[in-house]
Amino acid sequence: MSKTLPQHASAVIIGGGIAGCSVAYHLAKAGWKDVVLLERKQLTSGTTWHAAGLIAQLRATKNMTRLSKYSQELYYGLEAETGAATGFRRNGSITVALTEERREEIFRQASMANAFGVEVEQIDTVRLGELYPHLNLDGVTGAVHLPKDGQGDPGNIALALAKGARMNGAAIFEHVKVTAVTETTSGGRRAVSGVTWKDAEGETGTIATDHVVNCAGMWACEVGRMSGVNVPLQACEHFYIVTDTIPQLGQLPTLRVPDECSYFKEDAGKLLLGAFEPVAKPWGMAGIPEDFCFDQLAEDFDHFEPILEKAVARVPLLESAGIHTFFNGPESFTPDDMYHLGAAPEIRGYFVAAGFNSIGIQSAGGAGMALAHWMEHGHPPFDLSDVDIRRMQPFTNNRTYLYERAKETLGLLYADHFPYRQKATARGLRRSPFHDALVARGAVMGEFSGWERANWFATPSQEQEYRYSWGRQNWFNNAAAEHKAIREHVGLYDMTSFGKIVVDGRDAEAFLNHVCGGDMSVPVGRIVYTQFLNERGGIEADVTVNRLSERRYLVVTPAATLIRELDWLARHQGDYAVSCVDVTASEAVLAVMGPKARDLMRTLCPSHNWSNDAHPFGTAHTVELGLGHARAHRVSYVGELGWELYTPTDQAAHAFERIRDVADGFDAKLCGLHAMDSLRIEKAFRHFGHDITEEDHVVEAGLGFAVKTAKPAFIGRDAVLKRKEDGLRSRLVQFRLTDPEPLLHHAEPILRDGELAGYLTSGNYGHTLGAAIGLGYVACPGEDAASVLASRYEIEIAGRRVPAEASLKPMYDPKSERMKA
Repeated sequence: MSKTLPQHASAVIIGGGIAGCSVAYHLAKAGWKDVVLLERKQLTSGTTWHAAGLIAQLRATKNMTRLSKYSQELYYGLEAETGAATGFRRNGSITVALTEERREEIFRQASMANAFGVEVEQIDTVRLGELYPHLNLDGVTGAVHLPKDGQGDPGNIALALAKGARMNGAAIFEHVKVTAVTETTSGGRRAVSGVTWKDAEGETGTIATDHVVNCAGMWACEVGRMSGVNVPLQACEHFYIVTDTIPQLGQLPTLRVPDECSYFKEDAGKLLLGAFEPVAKPWGMAGIPEDFCFDQLAEDFDHFEPILEKAVARVPLLESAGIHTFFNGPESFTPDDMYHLGAAPEIRGYFVAAGFNSIGIQSAGGAGMALAHWMEHGHPPFDLSDVDIRRMQPFTNNRTYLYERAKETLGLLYADHFPYRQKATARGLRRSPFHDALVARGAVMGEFSGWERANWFATPSQEQEYRYSWGRQNWFNNAAAEHKAIREHVGLYDMTSFGKIVVDGRDAEAFLNHVCGGDMSVPVGRIVYTQFLNERGGIEADVTVNRLSERRYLVVTPAATLIRELDWLARHQGDYAVSCVDVTASEAVLAVMGPKARDLMRTLCPSHNWSNDAHPFGTAHTVELGLGHARAHRVSYVGELGWELYTPTDQAAHAFERIRDVADGFDAKLCGLHAMDSLRIEKAFRHFGHDITEEDHVVEAGLGFAVKTAKPAFIGRDAVLKRKEDGLRSRLVQFRLTDPEPLLHHAEPILRDGELAGYLTSGNYGHTLGAAIGLGYVACPGEDAASVLASRYEIEIAGRRVPAEASLKPMYDPKSERMKA
């Protein structure tokens, strides 16, 4: 060993690809001393060295775009800072559409780019031909140009980051493999204590540290498994060719033709053609060879040939160009095509930055900045739930699951990104006890956090599957009928997938009063709608809490955030004598909602008093249902009278049979979760992860009513009081389009008196209100409500501005009289 490894470090980073180098750079720049990076072979080996080096700005959400934009700005100045060449240049990029559906998609993306501060222009074929003269324009339906997108040399960017890290005191060691992460346990909670290592000469040692960062790239899953940390990803073969020098090529923007699964990058007079084919080839299922370094995988020209044939027709000069390199190398893909970032819930002090889904170069700069901030301050710089490692459920680490899903996720990068598009692979794992009965009655299932969920119900004469579009999809009228049933009569829908956590112990009340903004000192049977707040007043979770007994509560969460909620509770448990246990699988839940719900429940469970006095809103009672029992929660996410019926899983089939027998007599309609969402948005109920996140202040989200500042100190109390004193900076506003035809989804720009004022955080069609409805924050520092509503509003959809009505109160039943009837 030419240089002795230290015995202690403030942080140990595992992996010397661009992600690991970025984390080391940002920690060192933040003033962390004794940062150590350990690389099993050589820096950039594995994946970074052979990446295409495309550095785009626009991503699917505002904060992912912020990270990509940060990467680009970082790389732009990195050569001047470190003296190391990066090859970065802003050559721009073009995305071309060959169908009307893709045209709608990229024009919607252009509108979204405007909302996110990314320079973009819709261009016609004349301008397209000027920017990319070698392109065959046959079949082109539209294009967008992002003039400030860039490209660079991936390996050199990573080495420049490594040099910058060293310049600020970090130590980097190559040919040193981490063999284990050591840990301590206190009070049942695990924490990182160090790493053990082995170098190329066979020497071994230990570095004590409180922070480990898994940046191991395609090895990250196995590195995580060593410590019981879930980092689900799968390597796939990724193909590209590089031509010989083409004299007439000239400097060109990056070109993407997603309808032909291809991208083109000009570099030094050569053209790189890469592909994201619809069905990928997973690799390394039996393990990655120990000596794998700057290796290539076996050529498979037959696999790549269909892409090449279309590319030659699209860029004809390829036909006469010689092929300098045919390359096949591994890249890591995650189950949802979003990378993994953040603090692992399994062990304190264990962080992850891995699984970049072929966008690692454009993402790594921002990811390293965000993770360094997370490690320094205990929270990310802004909401990063899109990539938060806590979104991953335990089953996603299954090797067969990863193999099957990876076949699809690589191709989804260039597939049509239709709204409501469902994954097609690795399906059927998590099923409600009602699943088969619902499918038999026409349910069309979607997948969410592994759960098969009834999203809509097909009619007997209708195909029981999705037909995707940017317009009204084949289920639009079905969901409208389900929506109408709940608004006017009664409907049933399955809510089993929602997470359920039992908080039990002598300190349960005090603990939940510490964590929750609402008052948990309520009688047994009371249900409280509340939020977990952070110290900044942001919303970490949006839940209902039912007091089951003096020392036992049930916390109900969205399905996707269960791990996140469990982690938040564990991180704040301290010395409170409580246990927090996931009991999601122990109960099935069926919602009975609509004006006729009380009549149905009286027939279903006649021994219980369903009157408003005996069973008011916000309470739960155990009732007799058929031959068993259920717990009836009187709450509503759809704005109508109704109950959620919780039944033990072993009694769920019987309960459903009994409910259906009674429901048939009331002509009750089975409904899906698409209808639930359209109902909730008419009522302006917030959706966690879209309308409310950890960076959205609870008061500005319009949820101050749920925070009880009169109770003793709790997390976020001071921030709530301060914002109320200082005044609001923004408000969450509900919008209704005046034109009934356009559809809203999310991220459409909000124009206030002709000027950009924000973007929609969620959208859906309001079948009762007769037009698309959206929610979005409008910046309004120092303004009162009347001033906000006095403005003229428009929503931009694919470049077209549509007038909209605005309201700070729910447009449907603003006093909530219907659900409390």
